[in-house]
Amino acid sequence: MPKTSDKRITLSFDNGPHAEFTPMVLDVLARHDIRTTFFVVGQNLVANRDIARRARDEGHWIGNHTWSHSFPFREKGDADFVASEIDQTQAVIGDLAHEDKLFRPYGGAGRLDGALNAVAAKHLQQHGYTCVLWNSVPGDFRDAVGWPAAAMDQISQLESPLVVLHDIHGEAMTRLDRFISQLKYEGYSFKQDIPPDMIVIRNGEPTEALGSVLAKKI
Repeated sequence: MPKTSDKRITLSFDNGPHAEFTPMVLDVLARHDIRTTFFVVGQNLVANRDIARRARDEGHWIGNHTWSHSFPFREKGDADFVASEIDQTQAVIGDLAHEDKLFRPYGGAGRLDGALNAVAAKHLQQHGYTCVLWNSVPGDFRDAVGWPAAAMDQISQLESPLVVLHDIHGEAMTRLDRFISQLKYEGYSFKQDIPPDMIVIRNGEPTEALGSVLAKKI
């Protein structure tokens, strides 16, 4: 029998939408009655807007994950690049956007150091964005078979896990259904709300966590 507990977890998906794999992910989430956030890449959204609309219509939140997913801001963080990466995607998201203008920076293999620089933080504040980070990146993009075990290990050490998965990797996502079933068996319940400590800017206002994130060094 499933275990009972008050453990809660938030799932999120980056880098889509993908024409084939995002619908597969949506089907799994629907079977389990789970709502999440999809942080979309602008270039992928242009080609697959109907899939993002389906996600929104099924109760998922649509967030911004840069236009090109090409350079973390630690590598290319000038004002023009930052504005283009953030605002182009927000414009394309349009009426699919969450009211809080959710944005997640590109960290590069889950790195937090330099994922958000001072230039980007200023831009997000000036334009009223909500910046969402993460605390669990189990590496589905590099280990399609082993990521669920890595995720369970990370999650077990966190009070409020916010897991980053990627709906552009089909083989990895074939294991999503079993992963969710295991979490349910272990007594986890799924929430859509972002854990407060994973938000460093909320509607343009910095939170206490922003300073420590900007101070992270390579």
